[in-house]
Amino acid sequence: MQSFRNLRVWEKSHRLTLDVYASSKAFPRDEMYGLTNQMRRASASIGMNIAEGCCRKGDAEMVRFLQMAMGSASELEYQLLLAHDLNHLLSPWYEQLATQVVEVKRMLSSLMQKVKAVN
Repeated sequence: MQSFRNLRVWEKSHRLTLDVYASSKAFPRDEMYGLTNQMRRASASIGMNIAEGCCRKGDAEMVRFLQMAMGSASELEYQLLLAHDLNHLLSPWYEQLATQVVEVKRMLSSLMQKVKAVN
């Protein structure tokens, strides 16, 4: 068992979550319980699943939680595109966040491969 705080992918996903919260503050009020909430939940879920996977016993469980984190990252990737296309998320924010989420997905994929290789 290792601390999730020692993983670079967790650090990157945490930064992504903070940036999603900051960027979604300007969304229309009528999106508070819609897209705003969904984006915030999906982004936070990435780091939460990484953290939970780190405290589980066995590599198979760790991989399962990393897969859930990947699913949340993919969800967020689409939500960012939707927010941009609805003109809720300006292009500079969109480009920054989209780049971050793709980087997190690459890192998750790499970590999953490393954990699977241990077996």
